[in-house]
Amino acid sequence: MGKVLLILTTIFIGTSCATYYQSNFSFNEEFEKGNLDKALSTLRAHPSEAAGKRQFLFDVNNGLLLSIMGRYQESNEYFEKAYIFGEDYRVNYLNEAASYLTNPNFTAYKGEDHEHLMILYFKALNYLKMGNHEDALVECRRLNVRLQQLTDRYNSDDKYRRDAFINTLMGIIYDSDGDYNNAFIAYRNALEVYDNDFSRLFGVQAPQQLKYDLLRTAKLSGMDSEFERFQSQFDMKDYTYSPSDGGELVFFWHNGLSPIKTEWGINFVIVRQGNMVIFTNTDLGISFPFDMGGYSERERQGLSSLDVFRVAFPKYVERPEYFSSATLATGADNLPLQMLEDVNKVAFKCLTERMTLELSKALIRVALKKVEEYEVKKSDRTLGSILSVINAITEKADTRNWQTLPHTIYYARIPLKEGTNVVTFSAVDGQGRSQNHEFTYQVKKGQTLFHTFSSLESEYPSYSYY
Repeated sequence: MGKVLLILTTIFIGTSCATYYQSNFSFNEEFEKGNLDKALSTLRAHPSEAAGKRQFLFDVNNGLLLSIMGRYQESNEYFEKAYIFGEDYRVNYLNEAASYLTNPNFTAYKGEDHEHLMILYFKALNYLKMGNHEDALVECRRLNVRLQQLTDRYNSDDKYRRDAFINTLMGIIYDSDGDYNNAFIAYRNALEVYDNDFSRLFGVQAPQQLKYDLLRTAKLSGMDSEFERFQSQFDMKDYTYSPSDGGELVFFWHNGLSPIKTEWGINFVIVRQGNMVIFTNTDLGISFPFDMGGYSERERQGLSSLDVFRVAFPKYVERPEYFSSATLATGADNLPLQMLEDVNKVAFKCLTERMTLELSKALIRVALKKVEEYEVKKSDRTLGSILSVINAITEKADTRNWQTLPHTIYYARIPLKEGTNVVTFSAVDGQGRSQNHEFTYQVKKGQTLFHTFSSLESEYPSYSYY
């Protein structure tokens, strides 16, 4: 029996102890070093994941990598698969049941709220960089639907239920297509969300560029009263609109990397009050009542036999930005890149909002395991001990998330002259040192070009931490 216990323990340790980051260490290492071809090969070395419980992550990682590599059409094919997965996601009830007996990794990863918005952001950008405005507008309409679904799902103003960055992106897409009326509406919506939600929830203020774009599209739409109202609100009475003699560049900077999901354990003490079992952790001020009235006598006795147990939950670990700021320069113009979205803070917020659900599901999961242990030990103590070890080893949190996303997204809109333009992008680290990159653009009059630059460097602890 001892050999059986050792074998089972070895199997479960080898298959269930690693976090998602650790289980994809080779891919993450190549990606973070900027070895994109190797990262792509490593990612595709496990084709079974393309249709497994990590299908969503397989598709979005392929899509993001290919986008950075400039393979925009291929990128969008993967992003479309991830989008359809999100639209068609159905709960597999067999896997859901198994997750209560083992851990939540038995179910397919369906993606966080902000991750589904980011799919459409990358898709739209890919189309814009290919000069395909019609399909970019399709993604714009999809974004509008997704935003409405998010708003409808949550009623509290303290929830992540609106996204200022996505509204700004929608405005930029309409703007580039010459639809200044819809661009103005999207920019105005973005400003409202920045002022009322993002500034309070994430400490992110409306970019100055958004204010300029709001005034410009108000003027181009013939909304003089709105133009004057926002002139006064922004204290920009001297602003006047004058059309450019050339074109424009909208430059997006993806700085750093999004947080890593890992796990932490909480010890709960059980207090019994009639049919109620209360799971309590006084240090964290957490208390969950659990009504056993609808359970069998066997299950009530099993749960009543418990005093203390540990439950595993997911948590995020930030990977702080290596670069602290950046500028974009051409000729006499030298503009700072302005923050649009702190993806890191949004990720933390999304997980925090569903922690009550995560806690309750995890408590039920562990409680059911303990009840089964109690029953098995009554008939066979050795087998009950083996089950106890297996349950302890398989008590794992779901540490899956889209880990190749940027930490923060910045942007700038810079005027370009007709013809050849050389633009210098400069990223500055915390020590004041800069890294410069030059880009050359050919611009037609009235044209809007789009460019993204990804800085994959981050400040974070050793890989083993995750």
